[in-house]
Amino acid sequence: MAWKAVSIMEQRQELVRLAMMEGANRREVFRRFGVSAETGYKWIGRAAVGEDFGDRSRRPLSNPLRCSEDVEQAVLVVRDQHPAWGARKIANVLERQGLEMPACSTVHAILVRHERISLKRSGAPAHLRFERSEPNELWQMDFKGSSTLGNGEKLYPLTVIDDHSRYALCIGACGDETGNTVKTQLTGVFLHYGLPQAFFVDNGNPWGDSQGGEWTKFRVWLLKLGIQLIHARPFHPQSRGKNERFHRSMDDEVFAMRALANRQEAQQAFNHWRGTYNHERPHQGINMKRPAERYRPSPRSLPEKLPQVEYATGEIIRKLSFNKATIAFKSKNWNVPRAFQGEYLAIRPHDSDGIFGIYFGANLIKTIDLTP
Repeated sequence: MAWKAVSIMEQRQELVRLAMMEGANRREVFRRFGVSAETGYKWIGRAAVGEDFGDRSRRPLSNPLRCSEDVEQAVLVVRDQHPAWGARKIANVLERQGLEMPACSTVHAILVRHERISLKRSGAPAHLRFERSEPNELWQMDFKGSSTLGNGEKLYPLTVIDDHSRYALCIGACGDETGNTVKTQLTGVFLHYGLPQAFFVDNGNPWGDSQGGEWTKFRVWLLKLGIQLIHARPFHPQSRGKNERFHRSMDDEVFAMRALANRQEAQQAFNHWRGTYNHERPHQGINMKRPAERYRPSPRSLPEKLPQVEYATGEIIRKLSFNKATIAFKSKNWNVPRAFQGEYLAIRPHDSDGIFGIYFGANLIKTIDLTP
């Protein structure tokens, strides 16, 4: 999410949602959003009685249904609000509102009878399934394919979802795919949700690759925050199934609904859909729960000052200059990735004689071979 593009109302709404999650540290949530406990509890109280958050009204659409005509009308109302939702999602939402619903097959028949069913998307689904056991153990991050906006600008949506809960932490309407742009987006996310243990990404810029051949400033920034990068296997897109499914949902529920004129309008559309996706939309991959029911903010907060990597006493330490990417050792200069310019590195011996490693913290970035 581009936090500058988020309205005050949306930030208050997100604060209340996070503070109301099971096990949430409310005072920490208030701190991350920059409000006092008194103000935070005031917004929670207002939300509880439906004030200031009208789009989150929890009143049922009607009294308990009495006849099939009422059932059909309720189904069609939800379908028209969310044209990409199928029978299971619609039935689940209406049941949560206290309505007595028929079988999903009956809901499906209502949609068919009223010509609300569209052709299913072709293509084979992803088969590889895995899920982390707790929120914030792993966030999946990716750029959705670029598109052209109404004003001719390119749009590169950046998406971040929590692997365990499927909670969408970020949908940023970006103008490029650079590390600086991603860093700006993630800084806002970290401020409100805390830090994950790791990111799951594909190979290439701005995050580098699984062989360490493309170290980037962005990747170094994450390592300083204690966040690891886990790369998908090259040429195995099925391992990115959650991202691919999320992007298909964006196509169906955002891009297919209307043309977007500019990045500001795109960000507003993303913010609105992110709230629906997290807090209203049942997710089949988590037994028709809503992602917010399984998510909670990370206890690891974004530090006010970026920490430096620490090394043990007695280690061979070198600091790279800001304009050269070489390190001096044993009367010779060794090239290292430019991403480490200005950083402290350690030189550690390996088990074999004459073999040393250059490390950034615990991360091996280059091997030195002094054998004849």
